[in-house]
Amino acid sequence: MAQVVLPARRAAHSSVMEALARYGLGARAIVYVLIGWIGLQIALGHHTHQANQRGALAEVAHGSVGRALLWVIAFGLGAYALWRLGSAALGNSADGSGAGSRLKSAARGLIYLGLCISTIMFATGASRTGQKQKQQTETARFMHHTFGRWLVGAVGVVVVVIGLYLVFEGITRRFEKHLKLGEMSRITRRAVVVVGAVGTAARGIVFAVAGVLVVAAAVTYDPKKSSGLDGAMRTLADRPYGPWLLSTLAIGLIAFGAFGFAEARWARTR
Repeated sequence: MAQVVLPARRAAHSSVMEALARYGLGARAIVYVLIGWIGLQIALGHHTHQANQRGALAEVAHGSVGRALLWVIAFGLGAYALWRLGSAALGNSADGSGAGSRLKSAARGLIYLGLCISTIMFATGASRTGQKQKQQTETARFMHHTFGRWLVGAVGVVVVVIGLYLVFEGITRRFEKHLKLGEMSRITRRAVVVVGAVGTAARGIVFAVAGVLVVAAAVTYDPKKSSGLDGAMRTLADRPYGPWLLSTLAIGLIAFGAFGFAEARWARTR
């Protein structure tokens, strides 16, 4: 067993895995910058792309350069997933080796593996259904089963809790422990902490609103209310002072993307 575990552990902590992690963090940053940009356009009243991963991909899928960038993002998301799954299996010094840390890494790895696959399908033209429509279809399918509405509602509650935790993480700046702050200048450190706090909190608020919409879909037995990030943003835009609030959150998501680029440079990955 040791003959298998030790080489695997060395591979998980290798410079190659670190490079994959940084590549993946950069790819994730691009996606969030694009989602934030689309959200800002929705707030201004003149954008048709969905404010989610698929909308972000559609934003760049123009011409040969755009198609090439889609593949860069796809492989980056795959690299991020591989790093997270490796951390879940073997642990790392950055996230810790406890059961909770490994479970969180596993969840992130599986989510981003799914995003990688959907990006590849989008790039190849194999997927024509939008994320919002797909989520509504899946929600409706679950609701037809016994206890389906309870299950959908529970998922919504989990998403709300995750969103609130992200807000807490942003406000308390818990993300700092995952960064090599000592390698930054004082000005750079201050800027990274500010965009990290603002971006993480904004991301959490959008997640929480999306979770509330899922709960509302379960309570009212209306799958159309389960519409993910795009629905959350458009719901905010339709409220009094919504465009101002959505603009603020969209800028926050762009800030999270900028923070992602900083993570790609200074994150503790092993």
